[in-house]
Amino acid sequence: MIRDPETEKEWEVFHSVRMVEDPEIGISLIELGLIYDIKVEGEKAEVTMTYTSLACPAGPQMKQDIENHALRVDGISEVVVHVVWNPKWEPRAMASEEAKMQMGIFD
Repeated sequence: MIRDPETEKEWEVFHSVRMVEDPEIGISLIELGLIYDIKVEGEKAEVTMTYTSLACPAGPQMKQDIENHALRVDGISEVVVHVVWNPKWEPRAMASEEAKMQMGIFD
């Protein structure tokens, strides 16, 4: 799950980015646990995320959607999205309970 935002501006970016859904699954990337971190320094937001798989066909679109949503926040003029592969996305451990229910993951 994502690190809790520490500043008001990080919370604003968090809430804007929360609207971005995986286009294949239809669930928020934050709820899926694909967003690992959001940092804001000045007018620059940095988002660290992963994809559901290395070959995720929607990856570039999700990355662009994250950037577009972060840029909607007043005071943010630059966004850098880092796509990382470590830690590997594991929905049973990283997705919210609601997202797991939507995906049919019942532990």
